[in-house]
Amino acid sequence: MSDNNITSNDTSMTASSNIRNSIFCSSCGHEMAADAAFCPKCGSPNKANPSVQSNNQNQSSGFNTSGAPAQVGEMVDGKIVKSKIVAFILAWFLGGFGGHKFYCGQVGMGVVYLIFCWTFIPAIIAFIEGIIYLTVRDDETFTKRYCI
Repeated sequence: MSDNNITSNDTSMTASSNIRNSIFCSSCGHEMAADAAFCPKCGSPNKANPSVQSNNQNQSSGFNTSGAPAQVGEMVDGKIVKSKIVAFILAWFLGGFGGHKFYCGQVGMGVVYLIFCWTFIPAIIAFIEGIIYLTVRDDETFTKRYCI
């Protein structure tokens, strides 16, 4: 009975030591191949792999692989790029109720706009914010500046 336990432990130890040039995942500590793109256990990117690092740098720089500015719906710095035109339209038509704030992920400010909508002060502020949104250079800059 104890021999079976020893052999099963021995096989598991040899299976994990079969990985050549192995490293440990920085997120979960699981052993993985040095050239693996992602950890097989937790799925986090391998920070020791240069090809993964260059892909992450391309995504976080705000430019896609062709060098063009990010488009609406793409990820930049962990945020989905939002459209400044949609925010402008929401600010002008639903701004008194905080529609543009909800769109940009600022739920707290959206609730404040809802609470004070009866005073029409949020509508005036939203009208001005809509004009400001149109003056931003591109959608990527708009997202970084005004969206969470």
